[in-house]
Parts: sequence; structure tokens; C-alpha cells
Amino acid sequence: MTVSHAPATPAPSAVMNTYGRLPVALSHGRGCRVWDTEGREYLDALGGIAVNTLGHAHPRLVPALQEQIGRLIHTSNYYHVPLQEQLAARLVEISGLTNVFFCNSGLEANEAALKIARKFGHDRGIERPQVVVYERAFHGRSIATLSATGNPKVQAGFGPLVEGFIRVPLNDIAALERATEGNPDVTAVFLEVIQGEGGVNPAQVAYLQALRHLCDERGWLLMLDEVQCGIGRTGKWFAHQWAGIQPDVMPLAKGLGSGVPIGAVVCGPRAATVLQPGNHGTTFGGNPLAMRAGVETLRIMEEDGLLEHAARTGEVLRQALADGLAGVQGVVEIRGQGLMLGVELARPCGDLLLRALRAGLLISVTADRVVRLVPPLIISADEAREVAGILCPLIRDFLAETPA
Repeated sequence: MTVSHAPATPAPSAVMNTYGRLPVALSHGRGCRVWDTEGREYLDALGGIAVNTLGHAHPRLVPALQEQIGRLIHTSNYYHVPLQEQLAARLVEISGLTNVFFCNSGLEANEAALKIARKFGHDRGIERPQVVVYERAFHGRSIATLSATGNPKVQAGFGPLVEGFIRVPLNDIAALERATEGNPDVTAVFLEVIQGEGGVNPAQVAYLQALRHLCDERGWLLMLDEVQCGIGRTGKWFAHQWAGIQPDVMPLAKGLGSGVPIGAVVCGPRAATVLQPGNHGTTFGGNPLAMRAGVETLRIMEEDGLLEHAARTGEVLRQALADGLAGVQGVVEIRGQGLMLGVELARPCGDLLLRALRAGLLISVTADRVVRLVPPLIISADEAREVAGILCPLIRDFLAETPA
């Protein structure tokens, strides 16, 4: 599949100029394929940035959402929402935690987690609680989540940042211990199990296990951001489950609604009662449409065995990438897990976005030099090989043409 010429540039827009958009407008999709307004076809290896768990126009999700729209879209949290109870019960079951707060996005879920960390400290007499966060982390673009984020580029122009964060490198338990030594104000450790925007950087199993032990020893909350790597993407419901641990606080979003905006904070016993009526809330969060999307997404994933499928197909994709890029000068590493993979190159590779688009493939580039692949979890083994078959020649040509 090849697109013979660049998509047409859309006309000037009244939308605020906050995105560096590619010159294409997508019209519709089915499965792992999408088409633009000019009728050109693309293989989707981005999945709406790890959002479209079930791909596009899933034949069981679409009628369920249509039926829900005909019943109730929104009521408000003045009233009980039975679908909230249903989705919360399922999240508790698959996580082993106890309670859930629903919101609208990963940013909101992470903001709620930070509020829990602060109030957890205040409830224990800590006037200025501090949270351990990580280099290269990304937790959102509100002022608080931006402050927790470890990317100076996205923080530039928005100071003063929120105080109360201690930043450490990933996978270095000794560095964390040094940074917090003798500090009675630490209340939580907050990290992505696999850093997404930071370059697809996984936390090591031994490191996660050491963190759980350290948090238990010191009375801290372990808060694991599963916004991008959760909901089956790595081959388990949540990426931390590969380490055999449980967090105290787990923000979710992205893939939970298969494209319908949704966020959730799942908490264990130490954190579940920190927020009480009046402490936190949301107008749209937990609305019946988003809850139905979450219920149906998890149901279809289980019925279709998508966790096992993500693990198997992710390995097919990883191996195809390894084979296609073997011995190529300038390929630093292929890393990640399941269907969350990154190909790090030795130099910035943003040009690959447009090159891939012209070749009929949707990808992203993150941390300047990492090609990120987070396709729908329904992607077939043949489609995974097709992704690599399109991408690897593009990478080889880019590296050959672009000075180091």
C-alpha cells in the first residue's frame, strides 16, 4: 500500500494554532485502516495515541454506543449512575484495588492522583507534602501535571511551576533514596510504568518491586500512571502486573473508552478514602456514554482475548522491526512491551511523520528521536508485519540521507 503523493493541505482554520498538524484530514475508518477526505487509505499504527483499543467502527462497540445515546448521554453526579458502578466493579476486579473515581482524561486522572497525594500528607500533619517524580516523565499539561512532567520544552513559558516535586532518574533506586533521605514531607512516588511521551522507556520489574517495598517501608503512596500503557496494551490489563505488584493509586484513560473521552483513578485501601464529598468532583466525568464505552471495551477485550493477542502480536511486530532494521547504522534500540513499542534513532527523526504519511502509515515521533508504535489492540499479525514492511525502509532511507 503506497500513497503516491502528499495529501492536500487543508484550508486555513479558525481553530487555535496549538498543534503542528500533518497535511491530512481523516474521514472514516474500519479496523486498523483509516481513509482521508480524498479517499486515500492508511494503516493506523498510532491508534489515536493509544486510544482506539478496538480500532475504528468496531461492529459490537458502535451499536452499543448508539443504543446508549438513545437512552442517556449525561445526567450529572448529583445522581447515582448505574453504569459507573458496573465499570468500577470491573476495574476493581481486574486490578485487585478497591474504589474508582471517574473523570474525562488522563490529565484529570493524574491531577486527581496529585490531589490525593497532597491530602494524604495533610491528613497526617504534613503541611507541605512532596511527591517524587521522574526525569522524562509526562503526566499532562495542566499547571500541576506540567510541573510533575520531566520535559523542560513543554514547561517553557508557563512558570512559575507548582512546588512540591522531587525529581529523580528512572530505574535507579539508590538515586531515589539519596534524594529523599531524611525528608519527612514525602508522601508519594508517581511514575509511568512505561514512559510514553518520554520515549517509550519502561520501568524495570526489579525497580517496580523495590519501589513497592520502599513505599511500604516509609508509608508513602505508590502511584502508577497507566494512562498510556494500561488497558491491555502490554499483554496484561495493567503494565505493572508484569512485576507482580499493586499500586495504591492508578490513573487510567486513553484506551479505556476506545475513543470516547474517559479517565479514572483506581485506588487501593490506603488511598481510597482520602477524598471525601466536597474534596473533588467533575461535571462530565462518569457520564453514562463514557461509562458504557468503558464497560463495552473491557467486555469485548475479554471476549476476544485481546490481552493475549496484544502480547503475541506485539512480539510479531518487534521481531519484524528487528529483522528489518538489523545492522542499520543509527538505530539505537527497539524497546517496549506488547503493542507499545519505540524505535530509538541516533538523531531527531520528526521528518518520518510525513514520510510515513505519504507511504500510507500513521505513526508518531516522541522525545525527538523515538518512533512510537501504539496501534489498536485488534491489529493482526499480517498487519503488524505490514507496519514493519512500510516503516523499516523509511527508517533506513532516512538514516542514509540524513547527516548524523
